[in-house]
Amino acid sequence: MLSYRTFRNTDPPVLTALWRSRRGQVGLLQPVSVDLLEQFIFGKLYFDYGGLVLAMDDGQPVGFAHAGFGPNENLSHLSTQQGVVCVLIVRPELGPRQEEIASGLLAHCEEYLWARGAGTIFGGAVQPLIPFYLGLYGGARPPGVLEADSLALETYRSHGYEEVGRTLIFCRDLGAFRPLVDRQQMQFRRQMSVEVKIDPPSRNWWEACTVGDFDLTRFEIVSRGANVPLATAIVRSLDPGMALCQPPAAGIMDLRVDPTCQRQGLGTFVLGEAFRQLAREGIASVEVEVRDDDQAALGLCRKLGMQQTNQGHTFRKIRQ
Repeated sequence: MLSYRTFRNTDPPVLTALWRSRRGQVGLLQPVSVDLLEQFIFGKLYFDYGGLVLAMDDGQPVGFAHAGFGPNENLSHLSTQQGVVCVLIVRPELGPRQEEIASGLLAHCEEYLWARGAGTIFGGAVQPLIPFYLGLYGGARPPGVLEADSLALETYRSHGYEEVGRTLIFCRDLGAFRPLVDRQQMQFRRQMSVEVKIDPPSRNWWEACTVGDFDLTRFEIVSRGANVPLATAIVRSLDPGMALCQPPAAGIMDLRVDPTCQRQGLGTFVLGEAFRQLAREGIASVEVEVRDDDQAALGLCRKLGMQQTNQGHTFRKIRQ
């Protein structure tokens, strides 16, 4: 008989075993350990026992789901206005019963999020609603619900969730990469300098909470004689199990161009310089996640020779 309960202090080994049962599923870091779950989930300042729900069948754990919240507008604190169900994990050998278990897990996550004040629930973590599982699900960042995660996709679709966005995953082999060469890029090379900062300080509370555990490298494009970066790219290395590309790989965590300099080629320049440096360090490939409606970012990926390899789906339910 199925039953559901919230997290207990003795559950980390149980959750580790459930995660490992999905070995072979694209996008899930394997093998996980209790220590990794402690680092990326239980150790978060805002981890709430009530948001992590386990499914039990005659006392045996058969699945779990985890719900949480994203940041407020200025990224300085947690906001309960929007909730997100980050993952739905069910043991694969249960066959058709997986659907029943996933439905029950989702219902309990919804109950938790509605009770905490959420007016909207998202299915699948996507920037900036990534309170957990960065580094465990997906590549550089969780892209919503991956195409291979068919159980989660069907569960959201059958429970009144509307698909509201897609995230496309692009990869680029750096073995033969050469930065784009044209008059504009050559002018940037003469007028700009590239500053590389290892393990830069977090820019806000939410960034410290979510990416503070990773080794980051920040590439900044600065006009010669000036101190203000005009374009910035933040990169992290991807462990073999995390990447959706072949290792060794890196992921683009963030790309920003000063609003006064957009559509001038600076995004191409900063990424080209970052790719060149990564290739020198022995990184074989690079990955980035882009919204399917971000035409500028999609054009940039294609200009740099990146190829789409996967996609994720984001779902939403609004409280009636």
